[in-house]
Amino acid sequence: MDAAPVFAALGDEMRLRIVARLCESGPLSIARLTEGTRISRQGITKHLDALSTAGLVRSERAGRERIWQIETRRLAEARGYLYRICAQWDAAIERRRAFV
Repeated sequence: MDAAPVFAALGDEMRLRIVARLCESGPLSIARLTEGTRISRQGITKHLDALSTAGLVRSERAGRERIWQIETRRLAEARGYLYRICAQWDAAIERRRAFV
């Protein structure tokens, strides 16, 4: 997995909020994603495009709107990558403790 684009996309606070909202609420339109924020639909669209390029979200047409949803496979890959890093870190800490 090329994880860099995923973590780069998630490095933006608004994109991270969008991902969290889609995880919590399920598929949403841009209008719904804009509710409760001070960002325009165009701004949300730019963030969704970046998330889509990273493979984190996808959309489908529903009439005149696009409905956006999480791409769970890509999130699972990112989680697996983080798990491997955590396991390596834990092993390094244990080696250090044993040494000390």
